[in-house]
Amino acid sequence: MKLLAIDTSTEACSAALFIAGEVRERYRLAPREHAKLILPMIDDLMNEAGLRVNDLDAVGFGRGPGAFTGLRIAASITQGIAFAADLPVVAVSSLAALAQGVYREKGIRRVLAAVDARIQEVYWGIYEADGQGLMQLCGEEVVCPPSQVPLPGGNDWYGAGTGWGAYLPALQARLGEAPGGWDERRYPAARDVAVLAAAGYGRGEAMAAGQALPIYLRDEVAAKPS
Repeated sequence: MKLLAIDTSTEACSAALFIAGEVRERYRLAPREHAKLILPMIDDLMNEAGLRVNDLDAVGFGRGPGAFTGLRIAASITQGIAFAADLPVVAVSSLAALAQGVYREKGIRRVLAAVDARIQEVYWGIYEADGQGLMQLCGEEVVCPPSQVPLPGGNDWYGAGTGWGAYLPALQARLGEAPGGWDERRYPAARDVAVLAAAGYGRGEAMAAGQALPIYLRDEVAAKPS
């Protein structure tokens, strides 16, 4: 299988190629530079692999939640590539990709993903790895004040994402001893989007290019003024 994946949902910008289970990635922490960086990253990866867009089986993208502009960039580029080459698309939660990165690097199976949503709120998701090492959502993803995040069961959890740096005291007060540690410097990465997208493709979760839409969670951010 050959799958291109991108993620621009947070301050990190990345693209990855999944080819028969192996992943190549371009990654850079560069706030407000996503529009300038992502297409050259994709071109670099494709040229390095000697592939054309028509050689791909699908395109995966980080569909959010995350930064409004970044999500729009990822969705529009994904749609453009998929429409041009008549490819299916697989949407992947950016929080799931964040949690998948923790499992990939640390082998930790239970992750509390929290991304700073600004205005004193976090994007929040509780994830646990299944038997294949793929992160699965427990409950629902939400956006809410850190003092109101849904509670996980048990204490064997690890926190990841910028929400932990922005609202650590409030999260600690809410969660008690549930998190055994945290990493506030972790961001979603396209290589983890690629792994989850490939699995989703195998489960039949691919969709048409026109359905490659962002998930904001915070409806009022996307609403047009009346």
